[in-house]
Amino acid sequence: MNRCPWVPPHLPLYVQYHDEEWGVPVHDSQALFAKLCLDGAQAGLTWWTILQRREHYYAAFDGFAPHKIVHYDETKVAELLGNAGIIRNRLKVQSVIKNARGYLQIEGEKGSFGEFLWSFVGGQTLVHEIHTLKDYPTTSPESEAMSKALKKYGFTFVGPTIVYAFMQAVGMINDHAEDCFRREEVMKG
Repeated sequence: MNRCPWVPPHLPLYVQYHDEEWGVPVHDSQALFAKLCLDGAQAGLTWWTILQRREHYYAAFDGFAPHKIVHYDETKVAELLGNAGIIRNRLKVQSVIKNARGYLQIEGEKGSFGEFLWSFVGGQTLVHEIHTLKDYPTTSPESEAMSKALKKYGFTFVGPTIVYAFMQAVGMINDHAEDCFRREEVMKG
């Protein structure tokens, strides 16, 4: 069975992530918020580092419920910085709180965080031709535009490269390789 060239076959959790999640279109606003925050936590690290800690992140950040996260105070930040299950970086922890504020502002102004994000790809998955690792872009005009818009709402750790990886993961961009068994499955929905 052919998979994308970036999938390490010796890591079952990674294979499962690729086979079941990566590139599947996600429209739920809170699920998109969680994934965006997790991708921000990855900055300077590998996705593998975050993937192994993902359950800890959901537990630590109240399931990534923005309406709860916006009320986090210094006591909660200190608790998070003491949590060995997540990346204990103050800027990354505070980023989730800032991003929750931005999320609520977007929901208030636009009605739906999910629809706001999907508007950057016209509500449809963009499909790229990928044959080898060299073919994978790291940014796009869409990720640059989304990054810029999110930053206007106070989001942090949302540079164009992080946003591009996010867009791939949540199915806004189908970057499964041409010979990957998931490419067509993801396109069918």
